[in-house]
Amino acid sequence: MCLGVPARIVAIADAGRMLAVADILGVRREVNISCIADPDAPLTDEIGRWVLVHVGFAVSRVDEAEAQATLDMLHQIGEAEGERGHLRASLLA
Repeated sequence: MCLGVPARIVAIADAGRMLAVADILGVRREVNISCIADPDAPLTDEIGRWVLVHVGFAVSRVDEAEAQATLDMLHQIGEAEGERGHLRASLLA
């Protein structure tokens, strides 16, 4: 299964290599933006935009509302997994 995670571009790390810094669930990582960058615009125009990141590549742009909805769902899954882990641990204790 492939999963793209919403991230927000916060800086350009290396314009020559098309690398940007993206905030992904509170973690900053370098991502390649060659798939989404507009060849006629400066890379700094990407700062502040929301993208979907898959295996280190920003593969598409998304609007902020869509990104927030997906992030909310990921947080809910994480909370559910945490609750399931606590339940499993209590049943095995």
